[in-house]
Amino acid sequence: MCGIVGLHLRTPELYPRLGELLAAMLGEMSDRGADSAGIAVYGDPEWSPYGQGCVSVTDVPGRPDLGPDIDVVQVDSTYLLSADMESEELLDLVRAAYPTALISGFGPDLAVLKGVGHPRALTEAWGLSKAQGWQGVGHTRMATESAVTPSGCHPYTVGPGQCLVHNGSFANHATIRRELRRAGVEFDSENDTEVGARFVAEQLAAGRDVATALKELCATFDGFYTLLVSDHDSFAVVRDAIACKPAVIAETADWVAMASEYRALAGLPGVEQARIWEPEPEVVYAWTR
Repeated sequence: MCGIVGLHLRTPELYPRLGELLAAMLGEMSDRGADSAGIAVYGDPEWSPYGQGCVSVTDVPGRPDLGPDIDVVQVDSTYLLSADMESEELLDLVRAAYPTALISGFGPDLAVLKGVGHPRALTEAWGLSKAQGWQGVGHTRMATESAVTPSGCHPYTVGPGQCLVHNGSFANHATIRRELRRAGVEFDSENDTEVGARFVAEQLAAGRDVATALKELCATFDGFYTLLVSDHDSFAVVRDAIACKPAVIAETADWVAMASEYRALAGLPGVEQARIWEPEPEVVYAWTR
């Protein structure tokens, strides 16, 4: 089952409403996955201050203490760390100090929150409706491939600023996981989605663009899936060759949005004038700021 939402804002006047709009979208997908949820927000000035390296972390024994130069904002069970350094440098500090912590996400202008529980309760606990920014991604989960834990929640952010959410199931994820492990890739969970996220991150690290990485994923992975992949300035959508997992895209001059079902888009401003369509099988749709 599971539910996916994504919102890419083109009009700066809408940036203060990103969290409000994303929370409403995610809430509409609650009955597609009521055991856990996660979001990625790009550009909130409190959660991920501009010009700072950022790391989102959970499963730590108390409030992280990495010294006076590291700012810490607690949002429910997640700690959002920022500092005047590269995100990868801050990530190394977090991993050295808290080797068992779950890194929910990292990258400039990025905050990632994950939690177990009903999506509407989680968005309220996060205060999502007050968040700002230019882009957001969300996921509601009905667990089928791994345990209901924060590490099993989407989005998976395994590259700098890169997020992936997934509705469906990869049939050959175990084989690809073994291949990636032989290449030195480490995993945080047994979730099949993480395999897809690690695969895409490896493709991007090798210099491929998002569209090429997702085409390679389509050629490598078996199963049924709709994927939304985001980075600092863009997001992209792709479905498998049969396209049995639902997805709808809407676009106006002010925003681009996608969701598993239209009802998650129905409350967006100006949706009555939007171009609305169902993405074609194995066609990569991508947008950039």
